[in-house]
Amino acid sequence: MVEQARSPDQSRSGPVERTLAILELVAERGGAGAREVANALGLPLPTVYRLTKDLVDSDYLVHIRSEGRYELGYKLHRLGLALHRQLGLSRPVAREIAALHESTGFAAYLALYRGGELVLVHVVDSPDCPRLKPLRFGFHEVPHSTAFGKILLADLDPAGRDLFLARHPLRALTANTITERITLDAELEEVARRGISWEHEEFLPGWACAAVPVRGGDSALLGAVAVSAQPERLTGVEQRVAARLRQVASRVGACLRGSET
Repeated sequence: MVEQARSPDQSRSGPVERTLAILELVAERGGAGAREVANALGLPLPTVYRLTKDLVDSDYLVHIRSEGRYELGYKLHRLGLALHRQLGLSRPVAREIAALHESTGFAAYLALYRGGELVLVHVVDSPDCPRLKPLRFGFHEVPHSTAFGKILLADLDPAGRDLFLARHPLRALTANTITERITLDAELEEVARRGISWEHEEFLPGWACAAVPVRGGDSALLGAVAVSAQPERLTGVEQRVAARLRQVASRVGACLRGSET
């Protein structure tokens, strides 16, 4: 399948935006050639060569000349480690997300609550069940369409939810996306009551997701854990998936609370 090129003038017009887009693409694909980057992002090839040279010179990318491709550089690895320390993403937490993936066979995610948003900080997947793509484009802008976002929205009081949704309108991403506020509020009541949110091809066609909150000792929202898979793989195993998510969320919450003491 050929990916449609994305014009850089759509929030990607400046050099910083273009540079970030290149890094995100290389990270998502585990490496990419210059022409692949140019085609995917809708950038002129000379621009890609110039930006990737700067990134290589700064150690944000490495150029695998024998394969004609770029991969993430060592500086990003160091920054990632620093971010994980800042977020409290300890090895026990990372192991819990890995175990969630291994026990379910689904892509597993951890998002942490920062700055009024649930920020995706860790993903474990496999070729058999890869992560949702493209997470980098508008993921935080459409909370009504994602399992993570519904966890966050369900946790807000009515005034906070009104304010949040005023910044993030209920736009349709797929035929299943909820775009009516009354319908969304009814679903969020269910999410709050059951402690789990489900998303059925509302963010991306052909993919479903489930998420549960991670809470602190005072029941404050610390984050969320989730899994995603093709809808047919989640059908009939909802109770098992919900139980496993709650188990992992409890353990992750204990780890995060311990890191704050």
